[in-house]
Amino acid sequence: MIGGYMGKVLQIDLNTGKSKSYSLPERMLELYVGNKSLGARLLYDLLPPMTDPLSEKNVFIVTTAPLTGSGAPSSNRFNITTKSPLTGTIVNSNCGGNFGVFLKRAGYDSLIITGKAARPVYITIDEESVAIVDAAELWGLDTQKTQEELPGRGGKIVIGPAGENLVKYSSVFSQERVAGRGGVGAVMGSKNLKAVVATGKQRVKVAREEKFKAACKNWRELSRKHPATGEELPRYGTAIFVNKCNVTHTLPTKNFRHGSFDRADSVSGETLAEKHLVKNIGCYGCPVACGRQVTLYGQKVKGPEYETLGLLGPNILNDDLQAIIELNYQADLLGLDTISLGNTLGFVMEAKEKGLLKTDLSFGRTDHLSRMIEDIAYRRGLGDDLAEGVRFLSKKYGGEEFALHVKGLELASYEPRGAVGQGLGYAIGSRGGCHIAAGYPIYLEANGPITVDPLSTVGKPGLTILNQTAMEAVSAMGCCIFTVYMFLPKILLELNARSRIVSTVVRTALLYGGNLVGRVLSWPAWTLPIPAPFFMLPQAQTHAHCTGLRFTMGNMMELGKRAVSMDRIFNLREGLTAADDTLPKRLTDELQRSEEPRSKVPLAKMLPKYYGFRGWGRDGIPRKRTLKTLQIDEGIMLPLSSFETGTV
Repeated sequence: MIGGYMGKVLQIDLNTGKSKSYSLPERMLELYVGNKSLGARLLYDLLPPMTDPLSEKNVFIVTTAPLTGSGAPSSNRFNITTKSPLTGTIVNSNCGGNFGVFLKRAGYDSLIITGKAARPVYITIDEESVAIVDAAELWGLDTQKTQEELPGRGGKIVIGPAGENLVKYSSVFSQERVAGRGGVGAVMGSKNLKAVVATGKQRVKVAREEKFKAACKNWRELSRKHPATGEELPRYGTAIFVNKCNVTHTLPTKNFRHGSFDRADSVSGETLAEKHLVKNIGCYGCPVACGRQVTLYGQKVKGPEYETLGLLGPNILNDDLQAIIELNYQADLLGLDTISLGNTLGFVMEAKEKGLLKTDLSFGRTDHLSRMIEDIAYRRGLGDDLAEGVRFLSKKYGGEEFALHVKGLELASYEPRGAVGQGLGYAIGSRGGCHIAAGYPIYLEANGPITVDPLSTVGKPGLTILNQTAMEAVSAMGCCIFTVYMFLPKILLELNARSRIVSTVVRTALLYGGNLVGRVLSWPAWTLPIPAPFFMLPQAQTHAHCTGLRFTMGNMMELGKRAVSMDRIFNLREGLTAADDTLPKRLTDELQRSEEPRSKVPLAKMLPKYYGFRGWGRDGIPRKRTLKTLQIDEGIMLPLSSFETGTV
């Protein structure tokens, strides 16, 4: 057996209450590895085409990865994959809570849940048994209280009232961490599933233990010394991006009408650290600890991340940091995605200004926000419409040109008219307006230590593909995507900071080398046989020693490319086309700044080159030779009824 895997998948049918376990073919694990990459393949094979996301036929999949629970730093991630009720696309929602670790300790790499329980239930999983338990007393509880009331000290995933009430952007929680986007909480709610608890003591076995330990030690040392993972993120967390994005015109302000906010510093990471921070917190087993703990009415709670600060702050003209902390905590308890929430509130405020609907909500005011958030979670009054998201609201009330979503998923907190590659990433992202699915090119355009011309289209398709591919590969191995920051070596960052000449050379090479990168990444894996350690990629080196498999740069990039194309063919099967790779007219047709003629996203210039580098046709459909090269055409999976199974 390949190292890092427990060797079993657990499937539970809520219709019958029965469970069974089976092994996935090793070839499938070699190709898709784990987390969202493996989840995408499983969903494609197991979900009937055109399934209603809130029907009992939808499949809820939790996947881990080889490094999950292995002791590797920043690598205890698990992933939830399903069909999104918000978008109708695939949704992969990653989480740093402890559930994935304990699922593996219980002896399972993945969990597949089908059907719908007749009444509210929760599931318990351990090394010996699986049980479906009545959850009548838990139904209605918030995410924190639910976890406190559940038995055992293992890993837990839970939903709050928003998930129970099928809010289209409700989330799943594990500890204080969130699988946040696309309505995965609503899918659990639609199955009458309040929670899952996993416990166990099994150990993850790695293939080359001594080399694995040495690789982990090297990784921790590199992480500690790197400016991003050793200094910025521990000191300020993701909130460091508030002031950075404000300076670069990429901070969404007044429903993305502008890219900067004159009071941004009042809700910045620096202000959060100075006035509210109690201590750093991190995802399970992570040494970076980029999370924030703050106090709220004498209670220690999780502080807001950058996305929440941006979208519940400048995006609705709110400069009250204390109010954002309160709203973030309320949303977490109710089980809401704060990214979609902030966008939805911003849209409604602008729609009110334009006379499209009546509401007490207004830009710059916080007095009615808490009540509206509760109304959304419980689907009361106008909150019932807001629970459907921005796309629904714009179709019902008008205002589609300023409805900030892609494929139905509200945009993350980066204004792409200040960084056009980020706009391309949003448009092409498999789950919609997501900064992660976009590949986060903004790090090379606006808020990273080395940035290229953010408004130039030169090289942006190639750089977007590079970022997407790297992040997909890292995620599939079980690592936090923030570890991708380490791909820019410390010595390069130091030289860039010290020398204007070096800085100019590096920026120019990055920008104009983007097209070359795009072409190289279209080559098959065997053309890049370079050992991953050559590029000081600790994630890849650690993965190789964990699994015992050869893992070159070519293998790593091919893993990322396979994951992107797998998502793509799922969405195409569900009826999406190249016409869905678009942006709201506010971003493509309106200048952000009248004095800057390039301050809109020239999407039509970038998309054809992106498709070409990906090996997709002009219609956005992956070519047959691309699927063959990536080995997606291999018919690995069989119908569920064809698996050799055993009763748990």
